Amino acid sequence: MSGNSQLAHYDQTAPPDTRALLRRHGLRCTPGRLHVLSLLSAPDLHLSIAEACERLTRLGDAIHPTTVYRTLEVLTATGLTHAVHGPGATRYGITGAPHHHTVCQECGHVAALASTRLTEAVGKIEELTGLRPDASGSLLVYGRCADCGE
Repeated sequence: MSGNSQLAHYDQTAPPDTRALLRRHGLRCTPGRLHVLSLLSAPDLHLSIAEACERLTRLGDAIHPTTVYRTLEVLTATGLTHAVHGPGATRYGITGAPHHHTVCQECGHVAALASTRLTEAVGKIEELTGLRPDASGSLLVYGRCADCGE
């Protein structure tokens, strides 16, 4: 199947909840949006634009990097995805349950931390410093990941 026919095929077979999610936010169900949302729907996944393009290409769903960039900008502006800025490229994740993020200062890897596990710690940080989670409910915790920490 060629790339364009795969996109057309995917557009017709995308999960109904993905289509409904886009429509609820006033967005058309374009193949690019459906592909990017499906890619990021894996739990705790945060990808840069380059990583998203690479994974989409490996899946046989090559989308031009400019399209991925514009798609992520629209999805982030509507709140369907969120951007995590850190060292290196911005990484994007699906917006779901409120969560915090760890960011490796060396390689830029982003991981999600469930808010429920950190409620007490976040409360203490706010009490001590006045620092509160951003509008998305997220705090960023910087350090070095296990791969870079050695």
